[in-house]
Formats: sequence, structure tokens, C-alpha cells
Amino acid sequence: MNDTAILKPIRSLDDALERCQNLGMRLSRQRRFILELLWDAQEHLSAREIYDRLNQQGKEIGHTSVYQNLEALSSQGIIECIERSDGRLYGNISDSHSHVNCLDTNQILDVHVKLPDSILQQIEEHTGVRIVDYHIDFYGYRNRSAEESSFEH
Repeated sequence: MNDTAILKPIRSLDDALERCQNLGMRLSRQRRFILELLWDAQEHLSAREIYDRLNQQGKEIGHTSVYQNLEALSSQGIIECIERSDGRLYGNISDSHSHVNCLDTNQILDVHVKLPDSILQQIEEHTGVRIVDYHIDFYGYRNRSAEESSFEH
């Protein structure tokens, strides 16, 4: 069993700050700015978007500082890092959860999904693997009807 399984989930900015302190991470002004922004925004942002938003708010922070802090926070499991073909996105929820990917807005929404035990059991029986955790990626359109979004190949 790894350490992250024992830790309580990070459900608020205070939880994130507390986890930093428990890990002995320095809570610099810049680190606080990034965590506050991610919790306020409630969306997945690129390092560039985080840099731009913080500077627009008058919180001067350099590119390098943003990247270093995002790397430190994500490597410690305090924030989420999603690898996409167009770069990395960072989000505030680091515990196990699923995503709804909106194909027309390119937005990623966090959702907590609990599959029925019968489905997990079925998967375990089919694969011979005991499921201990999962996340699901859903894909869809916000601004189209089901008929319009069906594949026309």
C-alpha cells in the first residue's frame, strides 16, 4: 500500500496548504498564489494561463517560478497534471476522479463517478485483476445535439 492511499483527500485550498506543510514544502508566496488561483478557477489551466492570470491580478511571478512550482506541487500529488498532446494542464483536484472532456470547448470538467460494484466485479472476473482505483474519461459536446455529433464516416 502506498502512502497516498492513507492520506486524506485534498478537498479545499486549506487541505492543499496543509499537505504542503506536512510534506515539509516551503509555502512561498508564489506557491500560495498558484494554489489559490487553481482553487478559485476550478478549471484546468496551462502553465502559461496560470502565469498570465497571476500577472493580470498584479501578482508578479516569473515564468520559471510558475513552472518550478507546478512541477513541485504536481510531483507531490497536491495538484493534478494532465498530459495532453498540446501540453500539460493543471487542476486543483489531485485525488482519484474522472473527467468529462468537452469536444467543442476543449474544457475538461472534474467529476466523481462511483461505478456499481457489479460492474467492477464483472471487470475483475473478465481480466483477473482486482480493481483498487479507476478514473473514466468521458467525451462529448456541450453545444450540439446527439444527431449532429454522431460520426458521419
